[in-house]
Amino acid sequence: MDHIDAYWRAANYLSVGQIYLLDNPLLTEPLRPEHIKPRLLGHWGTTPGLNFCFAHLNRVIRERDQDMIYIAGPGHGGPAAVAHAWLEGSYSERYPDVSQDVEGMRRLFRQFSFPGGIPSHVAPETPGSIHEGGELGYALAHAYGAAFDNPDLVVACVIGDGEAETGPLAASWHSNKFLDRRRDGMVLPILHLNGYKIANPTVLARIPTEELVKLMEGYGYRPHLVGADHEEMAGTLDTAFEEMAAYKAGDADRLPMIILRTPKGWTGPKEVDGKPVEGTWRAHQVPLSTVRENAGHLAMLEEWMRSYRPEELFGSDGRPVEDVLAMVPRGERRMSANPHTNGGELLEPLRLPDFRRLAVEVKAPAEQASEPTRVLGGFLRDVIAANPSTFRLMGPDETASNRLSEVFEVTDRAWDAETLPTDENLGAGGRVMEVLSEHLCQGWLEGYLLTGRHGLFNCYEAFIHIVDAMFNQHAKWLESSQKIPWRRPVASLTYLLSSHVWRQDHNGFSHQDPGFLDVVVNKKASVVRVYLPPDANTLLSVGDHCLRSRDYVNVIVAGKQPVLDLFTMDEAIAHNTRGLGILPWASTDEGSEPDVVLACAGDVPTLETLAAAALLREHLPELKVRVVNVVDLMRLQPPSEHPHGMPDAEFDTLFTTDRPIVFNFHGYPSLIHQLTYRRHGHANIHVRGYKEEGTTTTPFDMCMLNDIDRFHLVMDVIDRVPGLGSKAAHLRQRMSDERLRARAHTRDHGEDPADIRSWTWPGTS
Repeated sequence: MDHIDAYWRAANYLSVGQIYLLDNPLLTEPLRPEHIKPRLLGHWGTTPGLNFCFAHLNRVIRERDQDMIYIAGPGHGGPAAVAHAWLEGSYSERYPDVSQDVEGMRRLFRQFSFPGGIPSHVAPETPGSIHEGGELGYALAHAYGAAFDNPDLVVACVIGDGEAETGPLAASWHSNKFLDRRRDGMVLPILHLNGYKIANPTVLARIPTEELVKLMEGYGYRPHLVGADHEEMAGTLDTAFEEMAAYKAGDADRLPMIILRTPKGWTGPKEVDGKPVEGTWRAHQVPLSTVRENAGHLAMLEEWMRSYRPEELFGSDGRPVEDVLAMVPRGERRMSANPHTNGGELLEPLRLPDFRRLAVEVKAPAEQASEPTRVLGGFLRDVIAANPSTFRLMGPDETASNRLSEVFEVTDRAWDAETLPTDENLGAGGRVMEVLSEHLCQGWLEGYLLTGRHGLFNCYEAFIHIVDAMFNQHAKWLESSQKIPWRRPVASLTYLLSSHVWRQDHNGFSHQDPGFLDVVVNKKASVVRVYLPPDANTLLSVGDHCLRSRDYVNVIVAGKQPVLDLFTMDEAIAHNTRGLGILPWASTDEGSEPDVVLACAGDVPTLETLAAAALLREHLPELKVRVVNVVDLMRLQPPSEHPHGMPDAEFDTLFTTDRPIVFNFHGYPSLIHQLTYRRHGHANIHVRGYKEEGTTTTPFDMCMLNDIDRFHLVMDVIDRVPGLGSKAAHLRQRMSDERLRARAHTRDHGEDPADIRSWTWPGTS
């Protein structure tokens, strides 16, 4: 235990130094105010407990040659993870200027929570991390995601007791029902109870121990209670690893978990200014907050740091002594150097089938219809078959609903709990993972991707908002990682959003919200991509492109209901490569300036735009109409704002600078204005889109409620093309009457008129 205790004390010493010191890292002279940082930032309270876990897990790795990574749920204890990486030597390997000597220690201390330095939370900059410490609730989902398809890996997941109060973490305990003991790794949850959050006690630390044990047993775990004692922790870990081996071998039916109780701020000041600190909420952040100004606090800090006996832990050159390093694993067995925590090092390209083989035959545009996501389901089926251990499809009980059922021809839904004769497509090792928690789906996928694998998340469009905050954190992780040379690119996180706003016939208003796009485009352009393929072939091409990409968040919005097939596969590939383009067969302006541009993005808005173009061709044949479809939403921005952005000259050529543009959009109209506000013709852009009008109604009535329907688009053209208003007054009135006719028909018959339901491009059957 002496070696473990030495490592623990060294990690605690380094952690305190990171929070407080600018200089004098080995305390070779008495502390003076100028040695202290002017702004004291960081979180001490959880840090000694994290260091305690790291020290003991290292001993297990050494003795068992165990492949292991950690996830620090209370990632605000960033000093612990950084100290751990520095002691293991991996920090200096990644950052040679932060060497394992006295000057490196000084730099280690100075950079923490300091301008130009590193964050206070566990972050991409920290070797060994795959879990952002800026938000709580996702640690256990990330841990299981990392364990899937990693049969030899153990993921030690420290869960903070405040974190354990969150909804996502509460659901994450059920991840054990999805773990296949033959092909997956093991997760060791360590519930670290130190009693307090920022200012309040935590629930799980205050309920009776018997109740807490029963709770964990109810989740399907075998709980082990541990206190703040080295011998007890070491013995418990040995037992837990023996139980995991038995579980892996099929000789046990429960995974172990550990309930660790230590004082908050353990080994720190017990009392400050007459108030208790250790073991209370006051230890959460910086226990001594006025060290520069208060001589008494300065003396307490020095006493605190010297209590770890640094002269026993570090040589005069600052290098950790052998007693500290005795339990440090070697090479890639170090948790801070394990390649699973830098997943791009392990990433292998997907073996992707030729999506062209699944192309829908299109003899003429807008002649017949297909269900885009059903067609994509065939592609995903083949992806799963070709990549049986590196690709997973996540979704909250919506794979079949979103028309991706063909995947079940080659795989089951992952399931390791009870099955009944009436169940279908359930089985251990399934590549489809469904649980009615978007948080879990996102967390599993993030853990899976960040450890070097591939996947896709399909979801109802309205409910992807549940993971807005998780998307934000992952996007920030990717953005930071792209700036860190040693972080290797990982597979992109791709969302497929279906059952979208315009086709929520069963569920109505509560299921109608396209606003995730607004959340996404606010992130850095280096990270996000948004695609709205208008038909099945463009969706196939986009899906293949996204699964090949790295370090992005891709959002694909595509409907599951039949939509008209517009492009042959060759045309779809060309259209997607451009990102947007003129539909020549729907336009009447070739060889001349258009009188109006009809732009569209999204499958239903595109259908209504085409129908409006056909009406204008029929009733105003002299009008020059240009129809432009947008697949890659980011093409609307200038290149200064997004890598996919279209140069102004090209944009002006396509959309004109002086002609009215009626833009029919899948989402909220303001987003198009946000993306195009710098364009020369922005004042001419009139956007139709979702405006929070909805109910359980017919598809076309839904369009009319939000004024994206064909008749209203024709009225918009009449109102905006100079000189057309008075001349086309009769047509405008007729369009208004057509809306009334269609609405009356829905109220009388419960469905849209037949001429609208079966509309195809004029001249086709």
